[in-house]
Amino acid sequence: MRPLAAAILLVSSALAQAPKPAPEVPYLPTTQVAVEAMLKLAGVTSDDVVYDLGCGDGRIVITAAKLYGARGVGIDIDPQRIREANENAKKAGVEQLVRFEENDLFKANIREASVVTLFLLTSVNARLRPKLLQELRVGTRVVSNTFDMGDWKPAKEFTVDTGDEGYFSRKLYLWTIPPRDLK
Repeated sequence: MRPLAAAILLVSSALAQAPKPAPEVPYLPTTQVAVEAMLKLAGVTSDDVVYDLGCGDGRIVITAAKLYGARGVGIDIDPQRIREANENAKKAGVEQLVRFEENDLFKANIREASVVTLFLLTSVNARLRPKLLQELRVGTRVVSNTFDMGDWKPAKEFTVDTGDEGYFSRKLYLWTIPPRDLK
């Protein structure tokens, strides 16, 4: 039994020391004006569960909870961002409506989402597309800040003027998950 225990300890130690994957996208928060425009474009209501993939400081799901009473889940690979998001949710008084998960967005379970928000690169969005089409229910809305999904044409595009928040304007894209036979 001792060799087995030693092997388990050795494997556990190696896994604990294995490097975590680095984020594929640099952290750049979505401006509050764009956050609110994204949620409006998606038609968020209190019946929705908003998932933000690459949630950063949590502002999208926190705003969805504050403005619409929606539940939200933020996924981010960076533990520092997850800590910050949890602190922000507590400060906003919405910690009962939102949760944050340290996870790789390609491995996270997103099946519960009725709205998914993204501020990722086009190349990452394109790699994420099969997961979205496979895991999300028909009718789930997907909104991306700035970056499209290659040849997947959005149902709507909207340009938001972010004014003095530093970016001037951003293009937002909305897709709706189609019936399985149309994918």
